[in-house]
Amino acid sequence: MDPTLTDNASHPSLWMDTLGRDAVGLREPLAGDTEADVAIIGGGLTGLWSAYYLLQHRPDLRVVVLEKRFAGFGASGRNGGWCSALFPKSASALERRHGFAAAVAMRRAMVDTVDEVGRVVTAEGIDCDFLKGGTLLFARTPAQLSSARADVVESTRFGVDELRMLADPDRVLDPSCARVHPAKLVRGVAEVVERLGAVIHEATTVTSWQPGVVTTDRGAVRAGSIIVATEGYGAAIAQTHRSVLPLYSLMIATEPLPDALWEELGIEHGQTFSDYRHLLIYGQRTADNRIAFGGRGARYHWGSSIRSDYDRSTRVFHHLREALVDLFPQLADVAVTHSWGGPLGVPRDWHAAVRYDEHTGIGWAGGYVGDGLSTTNLAGRTLAELITGERTELSELPWVGHRSRDWEREPLRFLGANAGLLAMSAADIEERVTKRPSLVARAMGPLVGQ
Repeated sequence: MDPTLTDNASHPSLWMDTLGRDAVGLREPLAGDTEADVAIIGGGLTGLWSAYYLLQHRPDLRVVVLEKRFAGFGASGRNGGWCSALFPKSASALERRHGFAAAVAMRRAMVDTVDEVGRVVTAEGIDCDFLKGGTLLFARTPAQLSSARADVVESTRFGVDELRMLADPDRVLDPSCARVHPAKLVRGVAEVVERLGAVIHEATTVTSWQPGVVTTDRGAVRAGSIIVATEGYGAAIAQTHRSVLPLYSLMIATEPLPDALWEELGIEHGQTFSDYRHLLIYGQRTADNRIAFGGRGARYHWGSSIRSDYDRSTRVFHHLREALVDLFPQLADVAVTHSWGGPLGVPRDWHAAVRYDEHTGIGWAGGYVGDGLSTTNLAGRTLAELITGERTELSELPWVGHRSRDWEREPLRFLGANAGLLAMSAADIEERVTKRPSLVARAMGPLVGQ
């Protein structure tokens, strides 16, 4: 094994390590049957932002959040720390499905959401290293440069995003992104909603729900409204097993880097970075000057199974290190101190959604495909409007009420998901060889949200 890769399996992520395990003391589990106005299943950012905005609308509401492990245990506390305007469906794909005006409205809502998260963390005193520096996108091959130029042209056509080519011709800057320490954010939002009057029960496993009641291993919660906010972990629950596919994304983090090296890399504080390859990578300069770097590449597991040992893959961790050094050769001798991962939620058509049925009182939001750190905030604001009836233009956005069809049964689900992973790897190889945009990627585009 590479001596610069350390196991560090005692912590789920760099984020939890730097937050400190003492900051994650379990809240009391549910102690028998109770009643609430709104019961929220899942203590990640979707559930917590929903609680926050519900209590902004109606401070008198009785809000109960039910979490199997601890608030922020899942993707909300382990992700790449991009508070971005990215949405799983591209603007062009949204246009094809919903029309030009709806696509523009969705893009504008996502851009505004980045600033809304910044507003809340400032107003509520949440120390989460939020700094809006934008995303640097590297175009490292002729095919990637072609994609970069097309990206800039596309953003101009919709007139919302402000992507621009930098003086260095192989870089694009998207200003609509902030660097965040995700565990600090999710834990901070949890503390705020508790101050506002919500009750969070951790170590409480939800087993099922139906209109008016959520059943757990520790009692039932009767509530007029229920929000299902389980994201990728919904695949482990019978009622939502085929609604989302749990796709694993893994990350590594380096030791802190000296300022001189950061100047050489050309990445400033507050900036995140990626490139135009098809097998996604993502990174950020952390507040303590590390690189936190992640990407896809872990295979889908039969039956949408979710297990803690899937969070770690030596093969993928080494692939990530190689990709990082390929991107920045100056990092060849830098130590990797942390490695971790976890599942994110992918709907069948890669279209995130938020919905609420007034007749059953049951709402759902998710399917973020890894773009959830900011999208959860928009989901929380929208669910609060749908439940309280205090509607704005958010309630008319095209993702409201959208329903994706279920994923296929096995073995088709296993074959399709892993074939898609192989296809994206093949597309990157094709572009390196041909120097032209990939035909494989074009064929796969409709299946991955493009």
